[in-house]
Amino acid sequence: MTRVLGLYVRATDRLSDFVGWFATMLIFVMMGVMLYDVVARKFFDVYILWGLEFLQFTLAAYYFMGGAKTLKDNTHVRMDLFYDRLTPRRRALMDLATVGCLIFYVGILFWGSISSLEFSLRTNQRLPSPWNPSVVPIKVLMTVCLGLMLLQSFALVIRYAYGARGREIA
Repeated sequence: MTRVLGLYVRATDRLSDFVGWFATMLIFVMMGVMLYDVVARKFFDVYILWGLEFLQFTLAAYYFMGGAKTLKDNTHVRMDLFYDRLTPRRRALMDLATVGCLIFYVGILFWGSISSLEFSLRTNQRLPSPWNPSVVPIKVLMTVCLGLMLLQSFALVIRYAYGARGREIA
């Protein structure tokens, strides 16, 4: 069983790393679009209608895609008032409690994202702007990334449960 759990944790970590790397590359996409928008507007007096909304969608994708990597690398914001004074086993127990809250919260977000995605698919929801983009792609990405955050959260449960026993996952 330990082998299967270790395989799950490693596979989830790798997937989170890949998605996080891809999210990092979105910064360069956003920089390119902003540069194109500025050059087109300042030098050619051409206004790009889709530029701002594209950047907003890309930034939302960046945040969603970075969630699982942030959990995996433990680089999220934490209140370390007492945490640093705890033993490694007690830290693992504290982390188990907090990841339980996280799973509850992300689970509700995931459930809501599925409902929102179903509505968008049924109604072909679009933004009311001159560009008139569909919101379905960003909602699909949001749902998939929240699912990945849940998978990563369960990997953390496994890791912390082993840490609470004074062991590491193989």
